[in-house]
Amino acid sequence: MNSSAIIATSEKPEWPRVRVNGVPLDPKNIALEMQYHPAESRDEAVFLAAQALVIRELLEQRAAELDLLVMPEADESEEEALFRVLIEREVLIPEADEATLVHYYESNPARFTTAPLLAARHILLAAAPDDIVERSRLRDTALALIAELQAAPDRFADLARRHSACPSKEQGGELGQLSPGQTVPEFERQLMRLPEGLSLQPLESRFGFHVVWVDMRIEGRKLPYELVRDDIRRELAERVGNKAVVQYLETLVGQAEIDGILMRGADTPLLQ
Repeated sequence: MNSSAIIATSEKPEWPRVRVNGVPLDPKNIALEMQYHPAESRDEAVFLAAQALVIRELLEQRAAELDLLVMPEADESEEEALFRVLIEREVLIPEADEATLVHYYESNPARFTTAPLLAARHILLAAAPDDIVERSRLRDTALALIAELQAAPDRFADLARRHSACPSKEQGGELGQLSPGQTVPEFERQLMRLPEGLSLQPLESRFGFHVVWVDMRIEGRKLPYELVRDDIRRELAERVGNKAVVQYLETLVGQAEIDGILMRGADTPLLQ
């Protein structure tokens, strides 16, 4: 059954009556499978569960056709091993050549550049995320502090002790050396773009407004191609492999007689 849409149908309102090449799916198994497919509605969860069981049945039927015998690996069930061996046998995953690897490396410089390292100080003016009035007031306060620091840079530690709501105020607002992942994302995105010196605009985060001074910035460096070549190969292989598996499953659907549920199938067979 081929279709560009995916629609679940049923003879009874509660459960779809699904058959895969004449083999019926047990409604009880669909009910059990639903726990693994959270959805916005019960009907969608029922469909997702039924779809997963259709795919499982198709794989089991294909494995039986090929009379596959497998030995499970560590922490692998017999069913998982059967599906793994089936995919390895049936799905051809082309390996990227050297030119493709180099092109990906050169086209994605940010992916292969280490993050900058910063040493910074801040003054946190705290406000609740939903307190718009207080945030507006504190932004004006932050701008006033920035103006004061432009005139008297050596007063940062004193102003931090007087105004900051962060425990770092006891160290003059010093945050130490910062690398990605050490602060909340919305603050980090702004901080990592700053040059050395006083930021002329306050940085906003869920905690409030930050007056920031970057004491040191060490730029990231591009990693040598030889160091990341194998990682690129694995990443591209995973992408191509996932696409190939989806195409394979769509081919199984397209070649099968499936009743009670409408699923997308491929018309062009991958199997020889």
